[in-house]
Amino acid sequence: MSHPASVRIIVPLALLALACARPRSSPPPPIGALAPAESVYADLRDLRDQLDVAAAAGRTPANDARPFGLFVTIHNELRRSVTRRLTGIDSSSLGPEDARAYGIMRGTLQRDIDSLPPPVKSPVATPHPQAPDCAYSVAQVSTTAFGLDSLRKRVYACYGWSQSHVVVQDDTLDRLSVLALLGQVENEDRRRQLFFALEPVWRSVNRDNGPESPYRRLIALEVRQRNPRRVADQVRASGVSPDSLEPWLLAILTAWRHAGPDSLAEPWNWFYANGGTSRALGSRIPREQLTQLNARVYRSLGADPERLGVQYDLEPREGKTPVAYTTFGLRPRLIDGSWRAGRPWVFATYRTGGLDNLNELLHETGHAVHIAAIRTRPAFADWPDSDPFTEAVADLMALEVYEPTWQQHWLGDSVPLAVGLRSRYGGIVLDVAWAIFELRMLRQPAADPNQVWTALVRDYLRIRPHPELSWWAMRGQLIDAPGYMMNYAVGAMISAAIRARTRALHPRADSTWYGWIAPRLYRYGLERPTREVLEQFLGGPVGVGPLLEDMRRME
Repeated sequence: MSHPASVRIIVPLALLALACARPRSSPPPPIGALAPAESVYADLRDLRDQLDVAAAAGRTPANDARPFGLFVTIHNELRRSVTRRLTGIDSSSLGPEDARAYGIMRGTLQRDIDSLPPPVKSPVATPHPQAPDCAYSVAQVSTTAFGLDSLRKRVYACYGWSQSHVVVQDDTLDRLSVLALLGQVENEDRRRQLFFALEPVWRSVNRDNGPESPYRRLIALEVRQRNPRRVADQVRASGVSPDSLEPWLLAILTAWRHAGPDSLAEPWNWFYANGGTSRALGSRIPREQLTQLNARVYRSLGADPERLGVQYDLEPREGKTPVAYTTFGLRPRLIDGSWRAGRPWVFATYRTGGLDNLNELLHETGHAVHIAAIRTRPAFADWPDSDPFTEAVADLMALEVYEPTWQQHWLGDSVPLAVGLRSRYGGIVLDVAWAIFELRMLRQPAADPNQVWTALVRDYLRIRPHPELSWWAMRGQLIDAPGYMMNYAVGAMISAAIRARTRALHPRADSTWYGWIAPRLYRYGLERPTREVLEQFLGGPVGVGPLLEDMRRME
């Protein structure tokens, strides 16, 4: 396991000279015209990835002696160099693949790789970060020149602080630890106390659900200023018709309702009712063995995280992002005829072990082994064009923790299949409910979010209504990327389809698994449309059928 102190920024001495090199003044030759620009683009992406990882790991000029100012200077000159080179190319002279690569690089420069300001070096690092000011005026913040982004940052900062400082009696926990305890604590009064300890998290997002609700203003601005078709575009890229999306999601919730009791449960008891797997097996996964077990699972599949260069930052730290995620540290790259390994980074926070945290770590490592397997040209060496697909392939192994055979092999004990599946689909149907919640809020931003959520979980999850509570407001994605929860919901459908197809074509989950699946699903990045990759692998379009068939095993 790697810690923040191990973050290194690799800048070859020749890179600055390359960055400063000017493109030819004469028209580029028609063959290989894009190659010089794409090479500098790859250098730029490498450096930007490393700077982003250093920032996420908490490395700054205040606590690190490395010359961040020089790195930023090189980054900005590389960006200018790529821009000049691309501007000097006649795109009409390019072949279809080069033209697509050209468009992706231009779009990425404009959208994702902006120039960086010089780093500010504080005299000393703040040893005890202070809570952000969360009594701000929503109206004042949201009416500035960059109101949507400013409001999002304020809400996210308050959410991040509150979810990592959940006070329960004399103890301070984080949101994930509290949610895990809801599935484990036998005493109902104690569960209720834990549930309401999360109220500051909900209030950081929605306050009292009134006119000064940050979320209600945020979602209204999102619809007004951003492209509301983004969700439909992602669904379409996965091979799912946007018209089918909500009916399919409702079909999943209906299947859950039919498989469970008709009586309503308090939310704190709902988590407990579906936490049987974690209660039975969580003690077999102590914190100190979490990363070891994660590594052993992937090593058995031929995807050894250490050999693949996967790095981890899993320790609690003030100011750390509240959402677990995986990113590129270096991208796999063909150099002198050989593939240079990438360096994926996983960022998460685990104070305890347990099955829920293992599931999340397996999911994030699933992202890491995916991007470690990308084998394509630099312009295409990125996440695929479908976020649902990306989330789906990350879950291929994470969802195995709910299967009795897997549990017996890796944990030495197991729960009945129905118990394991209730735990698996308890998490999935919550994601599906959040996805429908977001679809409806994006469609009707003036709606009352508490009422929208209450109706969904009452009708389908059989959770007792509490319209006075904003307990839906506990996922950072709702703030950071409205509409993103749909990716987990659709990803569950895709994952079920891939798992079923893999069992048919390659049933052995052994050391040959990664070598078999990587060239079929992982290697492409942006080289091929996800829909095309999926339909070729599945032998047809994505549907909700495999997931519903798997859910029937609960009965």
